[in-house]
Amino acid sequence: MSLVGIVPAGGSGERLGAQRPKAFVVLAGRAMLEWSVEVLERVCDRVVVAVPEGFEADDAVPGGASRSESVRNAVAAAPEADVYVVHDAARPLLTEELVRRCVDALAEGVDGAIAGAPVTDTIKHTDGQGRVVSTLERSALWAVQTPQVFRAGALRRALDADAATLAGATDDASLVEATGGRVDVVDARIENFKVTTPLDLRMAEAVLAERC
Repeated sequence: MSLVGIVPAGGSGERLGAQRPKAFVVLAGRAMLEWSVEVLERVCDRVVVAVPEGFEADDAVPGGASRSESVRNAVAAAPEADVYVVHDAARPLLTEELVRRCVDALAEGVDGAIAGAPVTDTIKHTDGQGRVVSTLERSALWAVQTPQVFRAGALRRALDADAATLAGATDDASLVEATGGRVDVVDARIENFKVTTPLDLRMAEAVLAERC
């Protein structure tokens, strides 16, 4: 079974106050992107990164107008895959153990397996104007992360969509679900968080310092 890692790395980094794409912000002495790629390379046969213009490198493809377009570009560059492992560059605390558990979760009849953590906060549904409409039952809610692992055919079918559909997708799993695919959640640690703010960056540096 051929495993190909896909890393969309086109985030702007504006909320970090960075002057470069988020994936290339320095984290613990390295570009943030490198932490995830290093882990994926230990599990996958190949890793393809979708990058902004001006950041091309080996086994990199141009990013698209949206995250899902970037994923589609990377998938097209790796047609040999049986399984794609999609992981956001902005989650640098990825572990090999989590990647392998997501891959192993692709049992018969499952099209995708995605990392996630059970929601612990109370979640309110509002009317868009700040008025609470209802309180959601959190026992069935998950905060979804990456990696998101898919059978190749299921992901290719899901990405065969127009630009507006791809731009509106918050993750690749939602596209697979929309085409009728079955997606299961793999329990992941909350430490696999997404770096969005300067505080997140400092927290990630602290975790990486302990690991190293």
